[in-house]
Amino acid sequence: MNTQLFNDIALSVINFITSGVTAITGVGGGIVLIGLMPMFMAASIIIPVHGASQLASNASRVWFGRQDLRLDYMKEFLIGAVCGAIVFGVAVRFVSLELIPLFIGIYILLMQWSKTFDRLIKRANNFYTIAFIQIGTGLFVGVSGPMSIALLNKKYDNNNTVVTTGALMATIIHSTKLIVYGVLGFSFLAHWRVIVMMVVFATLGSWVGVRLRHIIPTHWLKALLPWSLTLIAIKIIYDTAAKLGWI
Repeated sequence: MNTQLFNDIALSVINFITSGVTAITGVGGGIVLIGLMPMFMAASIIIPVHGASQLASNASRVWFGRQDLRLDYMKEFLIGAVCGAIVFGVAVRFVSLELIPLFIGIYILLMQWSKTFDRLIKRANNFYTIAFIQIGTGLFVGVSGPMSIALLNKKYDNNNTVVTTGALMATIIHSTKLIVYGVLGFSFLAHWRVIVMMVVFATLGSWVGVRLRHIIPTHWLKALLPWSLTLIAIKIIYDTAAKLGWI
């Protein structure tokens, strides 16, 4: 088995697990996935490939949990996402793709441990602003964090509604992100194998996760995530700094 095929299979298995985790808890899986991706593929293709797999993961999660879906705030969210794509789609053209893993690692650490960063993120209390910020972070670091989930938890008491509606919002973000990268010239066909494999495994992970949501307690998964993400982030930062000759 050649190295690239091994890497594609490994990422697909990881995607299955992380997609299942997100289907159970509503957050975390996409961040773990993109944190591990620099270990298996070039920096320049991480965000588009991650976006394609997460689009499948979230869209399938919406379908499997569609009975709990609510559309009350989708208009506001969609408008914010489109505005964000226009603004940040221009800005991302001026960023070196080799720095993307470094941005990912720093973002993960800030999101997990910085109270100031957390407060700034939580100040966004409407879906226009949240979508605008999420598409911006999505284009630069691939993931946008649990902003929409945090606000949805304030709007709905039903966890299934929160997870499914949050998945639809994430579907909008990832769809918009893929359109932007397509316009910028990224060739999805050149990486069709890993994208197809990750899409299939993401969908399977969502299917399994939705069915385990009522069985597996989520508190221990949520408690484990910050420490796992911290280790991943530190490794990303170190590896990127070494690759760039900074250390």
